[in-house]
Amino acid sequence: MSTLLTDRQAEELHKAIVAYLGVIGASNAAAAFREEAKVPASFDDVTQKKYEGLLEKKWTSVVRLQKKILELEQRAQSLQSELDSTTPTSLLRRNQDPTSWLPRAPARHTLQSHRQPVTCVAFHPIFSSLASGSEDTTIKIWDWELGELERTVKGHTKGVLDVDFGGPRGGTLLASCSSDLTIKLWDPSDEYKNIRTLPGHDHSVSAIRFIPSGAAGSPSSGNLLVSASRDKTLRIWDVTTGYCVKTIRGHVDWVRDVTPSFDGRWLLSAGTDQTARLWDASSGEAKCTFLGHEHVIECVAIAPPVTYTHLASLARLKKAPPPSSSAEFIATGSRDKTIKIWDGRGTLIKTLVGHDNWVRGLVFHPGGKYLLSVSDDKTIRCWDLTQEGRCVKTVEDAHGHFVSCIRWAPSVVKDVPVNGDAATGTMSNGALKKKEEDLVKASMRCVIATGSVDLNVRIFAS
Repeated sequence: MSTLLTDRQAEELHKAIVAYLGVIGASNAAAAFREEAKVPASFDDVTQKKYEGLLEKKWTSVVRLQKKILELEQRAQSLQSELDSTTPTSLLRRNQDPTSWLPRAPARHTLQSHRQPVTCVAFHPIFSSLASGSEDTTIKIWDWELGELERTVKGHTKGVLDVDFGGPRGGTLLASCSSDLTIKLWDPSDEYKNIRTLPGHDHSVSAIRFIPSGAAGSPSSGNLLVSASRDKTLRIWDVTTGYCVKTIRGHVDWVRDVTPSFDGRWLLSAGTDQTARLWDASSGEAKCTFLGHEHVIECVAIAPPVTYTHLASLARLKKAPPPSSSAEFIATGSRDKTIKIWDGRGTLIKTLVGHDNWVRGLVFHPGGKYLLSVSDDKTIRCWDLTQEGRCVKTVEDAHGHFVSCIRWAPSVVKDVPVNGDAATGTMSNGALKKKEEDLVKASMRCVIATGSVDLNVRIFAS
């Protein structure tokens, strides 16, 4: 007798087996089994009818339960890992503290209208407008709060590779660049009319960004624009005249991405030559070359001052750089599936390993504690700079295909008091720092946009 079953259970199982053998027509096997299992003669044909199908039912229900158990175990594991990456305090304050907010599935909106892969996204600095560019040659303007398409902007003759909002203070423009070798400027205040086309590059224009100007701490976009191209150059343009004011040469292959520092003093670029380079925006001279990736560098990001304290400890520095200095730390993402964090002098601080495919986009959390990345492995990953760059959150299947781009909604613009203001001058440094932190939290928008080869734009929001 089985030690797992009681006598009663064993007897029921034997009867079910006899019934099953009868159903499948194995009468000899049934007779032999009856004899060896000592099934009583009282178990006649009429009684046997009641047991028919019992074994199959139990078998299928066991398989179903096993599948359910596996699903629940996986769910428990993912919830546990989410819990492990937080503290009880942050769990309690998650809803209130924007500095700890991280994107989570499902997305608030999935924006569908493009007919080819989405290559780029950009937020309007003031309104709830989002621009997305696609290989279908169009730019689409969405209301990201409502999740609705506002308009389709046409003008490029080949795929749109990048978009960015910026321009002179009070006169926000949308810039776009394309495989058709041109850069176009559009006026959002006049139904996105094409106000200027900037020719000059000799090959596809891969990336474009407005260059901020103004004193440190109060960045505002100016009238300069930087573009990166497959013709191996960076070009700086004056958007008011449409003239190219500087051409920067140094890369030996396709320049795939470029970004300015918050004060507009530095430009960071990278590309197919597997190097990233930091340039002085005013002179066009190279300050530093970053060597270490083993494949094409797809994306770059310059760390904002709010990250300095965390990155300084990661770099084992005794003191963090002053918030007024720029391009102190940078991040690069590559087809070698890694993200590298460097100091502004070219020293590698940390390599972040976790993505299973090309890293396609990077953005620093405006709260300063995290770096977010997107990849062809379809995920968004969140790296905690206070925990040695550990990956503390992965949004699996953020899209149904390669994720090509990510942008964070800009903070709400508020008038910042000037240094030496009587209102702030009387406070102690500690109180002043606290007020600055409160201002950062109050102005932060917990909204992220991503674009993908699955033709969709997704909005992740708190």
